[in-house]
Amino acid sequence: MTAARIGPAFSVRDIPFSTYGSWFDLSPVVAEKTYAEDLHLVSHQNGMHAVLRLVPLNATKGDRVETRVEATPGLLRWLAASGRIDLAYESPDTVRLRGSGLGIGVLAATQTLTPFSGTYFFHDPAADAYVFTSYETGRRYRVTLLSGTIAEAEGAQALGSADRGLAVTAEGHGSWEIAIEELDTSRPPYATSATFDNIVESARGAFTDFVDAVAPWRSSATPAAELAAYVVWSATVRPAGLVTRPAVLMSKHWMDKVWSWDHCFNSLALAPGCPELALDQFALPFDHQEDSGALPDSVTHSEVLYNFVKPPVHGWAFGRLRHRLPTPPSRTQLACIYTWLERWTNFWLTARRASDAELAYYQHGNDSGWDNATTFDPERVVVTADLAAFLVLQMHELAAMADELGKADAARRWRAAAEETQTKLLDQLWTGDRFVARGVASGDTWSSASLLDLMPVVLGEHLPGDVSGALADHIKAHLTPYGLATELTTSPHYVADGYWRGPIWAPATVLVEDGLRRAGHHRLADDISARFRALCETHGFAENFDAVTGTGLRDRAYTWTASSYLLLAEAHAHRESR
Repeated sequence: MTAARIGPAFSVRDIPFSTYGSWFDLSPVVAEKTYAEDLHLVSHQNGMHAVLRLVPLNATKGDRVETRVEATPGLLRWLAASGRIDLAYESPDTVRLRGSGLGIGVLAATQTLTPFSGTYFFHDPAADAYVFTSYETGRRYRVTLLSGTIAEAEGAQALGSADRGLAVTAEGHGSWEIAIEELDTSRPPYATSATFDNIVESARGAFTDFVDAVAPWRSSATPAAELAAYVVWSATVRPAGLVTRPAVLMSKHWMDKVWSWDHCFNSLALAPGCPELALDQFALPFDHQEDSGALPDSVTHSEVLYNFVKPPVHGWAFGRLRHRLPTPPSRTQLACIYTWLERWTNFWLTARRASDAELAYYQHGNDSGWDNATTFDPERVVVTADLAAFLVLQMHELAAMADELGKADAARRWRAAAEETQTKLLDQLWTGDRFVARGVASGDTWSSASLLDLMPVVLGEHLPGDVSGALADHIKAHLTPYGLATELTTSPHYVADGYWRGPIWAPATVLVEDGLRRAGHHRLADDISARFRALCETHGFAENFDAVTGTGLRDRAYTWTASSYLLLAEAHAHRESR
């Protein structure tokens, strides 16, 4: 392990304090857009659930004390004039806390206990520890006193509505220390030989190793790289439940799932420095691929949803991924991924293409990933140009993979299918100036002020020059000082916090920037990259951003935003070094 650095400071209101592999975090965010007064231990098993409330206490009077919270990778700290409390992860399921001059209350987050909900609290004599059992997470949270004293324990074995928890203080003017573990049914009593300072050093060292692996190129010109790496590192969970591999959740706030296109951007950012983790990110949704070839909409600890799908960006993503890996995928890996992508492509060509049609369709905006984009206002079951473009890229990637695997006939077949699909895309949806969408039921066509209509720019070098030039001109109109608005700011349908009806999003930025660059529009691509990087460096890694003010919106610790920053910052650093 390399020498540990302290790392970037961050606000726990924006980014949860957690560690690689853990299914819980420490944060005041206890539900969607809901902020508590105190920090909570928030679990993401069986959904997002605030389990324990952590309350700084006056060491002598036992009442609540106002504190300032500071967080850096490896150490969370409550500070007051009278003392401090420190917290660090000893392992993914165990945190250690120590205090001096302040006590702490460890309390059930909710008072009500029913036969099917809430948290039960008791003293376990076998472990000589206090235990909270949570119906919501299906897990236990054990508090072991290492030094100091339990000043008060309230609500042990209580049923119904009650305050449940304990208060820890020091003896005299000394310090106290406790461990809190998340466990299943039982384990031996807590024991460790590690000092608190050693735990902090180890946690910081683990993060240092990670950021050195994923962002060795970072410099003063990429000032948000370490924080972006922390967002990704701290949102990574170990395999559990339906999550079959180490997984980067989209967030350890309320967006605590892996959606089946978000994972591609995390995979790409991780590839050079953490290749195994990168391949796991790409593969995870395919572990749940249906017999039809469809991918799930999302995967999380206790739930896999199939009611929607996500766009087939995976051919584009894998084409980039395998060239970013330090060692190319083995023949066995390539053959496996080829089968996944072949089945995924055939799903769109069969289950999502009408019998008399030549282009595939979405059933809802959610299928596109652009849930409420104005492209879908006239109708929802729609043939769109972005979908055809993604399939063309996926077919080209299948052809390239087939060549490497010695499948000459399959390579010719996929290459011909890609060319035919692109021809149909241009014949049916290109007007000479822009792409239109077409309703499957009505046959009507329309255009919108959504950036989604311009996404065929991802075809890059495959596009005729006049088409990519026209798309580039339209894309310029979407640029604000902060990046690409997903709906023209002059549109009557623009909404500042309108999800895909205006805000700036990371995936659209990366896809457009890549397509423009491959089509030869380097200056515009550079401009888009620079504006998005500056946006993240100023406003963090939110789910999306107000296109006019740059303010971060929705979930404020989104991993595909952090990964997109890392991708663009790395590419910029490499261009600057040439």
